[in-house]
Amino acid sequence: METIGTIGIIIGILFIIYLSMKGYSILVIGPIASIIVILTNGLPFFNSLVGTEESYMTGLAGFIISFFGVFILGSLLAKYMDQSGAAQSIAEKIISKVGTNNPYSILVAIFLITAILTYGGISLFVVVFVIVPLAKPLFKQLNIAWNLIGIPIMLGLGTFTMTMLPGTPSVQNVVPTKYLGTTLTAAPLLGIIGAVVAIVFGLWYMKYALNKSLKKGETFDDFNVEQDDSDQSKNKTPNFYLSILPIIVLIVINIVGSILRVENVILIGLAVSIILSAILFYQYIPKQKAIINDGAVSSILPMFLTASAIAFGTVVTLAPGFDGIKTFILNIPGNPLISLSIASALFGVITGSASGSLGIVMQAFGKQYVDMGLDPDAIHRVATMSSSIFTVMPHTGVVLTFFALTGLTHKNGFKYLFITNTGANLLALIVVILASIIL
Repeated sequence: METIGTIGIIIGILFIIYLSMKGYSILVIGPIASIIVILTNGLPFFNSLVGTEESYMTGLAGFIISFFGVFILGSLLAKYMDQSGAAQSIAEKIISKVGTNNPYSILVAIFLITAILTYGGISLFVVVFVIVPLAKPLFKQLNIAWNLIGIPIMLGLGTFTMTMLPGTPSVQNVVPTKYLGTTLTAAPLLGIIGAVVAIVFGLWYMKYALNKSLKKGETFDDFNVEQDDSDQSKNKTPNFYLSILPIIVLIVINIVGSILRVENVILIGLAVSIILSAILFYQYIPKQKAIINDGAVSSILPMFLTASAIAFGTVVTLAPGFDGIKTFILNIPGNPLISLSIASALFGVITGSASGSLGIVMQAFGKQYVDMGLDPDAIHRVATMSSSIFTVMPHTGVVLTFFALTGLTHKNGFKYLFITNTGANLLALIVVILASIIL
């Protein structure tokens, strides 16, 4: 029966991956995949699907209860930064300092802007919305191949600012704290080491890809960018120092609060930054009520998409067929951090979500790794980093959103996203695991 159950889990996973690539929402295919797992594993049907103990529904509800505040407050801050023009002001300041004469300097500037906004708690989807309209005329002016835009954006939002830097307010960095009792600054030295490796690789690959593109004679127009060329920038924006202040405040509160082990510091930091934004950007936002309402509504879909991935994982962990998978992972030879990394990366592929992967792995394996004697901080950092290695897949939301906004396709743009994300995260993870073993 266990073998049939394991096969059923694999079928459910393949079902999610295949239909996700076909454009179906995990809100629909998640419950169906869970039913496949339930039937093939002989689980009580309704109790496992909508029961009040452990079921698909309790997994969904549990995640929303735990992270509702993070999603809604993060969305509100993103709306304030976007609609006030603060994000645009930060971007324009950095570009003015870097200059617009050298193609490589433009790529570096876009990377820095993306990293600052993401580390400051701005949703990666909002960051993409802000960066693409700013980058497009610069790429056109210097005749840089437009498909290279994926490298600086992905390096800035999908690597060290998401999973490595101490205090980062990303959902991925928050999830393990709920299971391990760690803080947002868990294993700071390991995180900094990983960040350095990721940045060095990303900057090298950026230079390599640019030189190769220039050598081939690729131009901006070679990639048939079919999208609106109208200027979407705001004429009146806050000055740079006012614009970046809420971000600085959020980072400081997260780091200091984590050191002092203040509970729910991420919620405190986000709330303070939102209030500060409402005051500082008052004259740049005609209708703050609209910002609040839009921000609240915008948080719902991402929250439910991630919760649906977690809910499927809850059903998987209940299934008898999962015991074989769990035993295999826990018995992978070598340091336990290696098997932890494999588990986290594997579920990242399955769910297409780093936060979804972490929720499943922390729930299924967190206690076992602590019982093995591993430092919870090391578990936090390694699991967080490995969860993001394979989350740039053809069917993931950030990839589809990126292509929709840039006019690029899987054929001409996906390889740059994948190599940047996977290369930077994988190399950083390898170095961090080695460092954690040595240290």
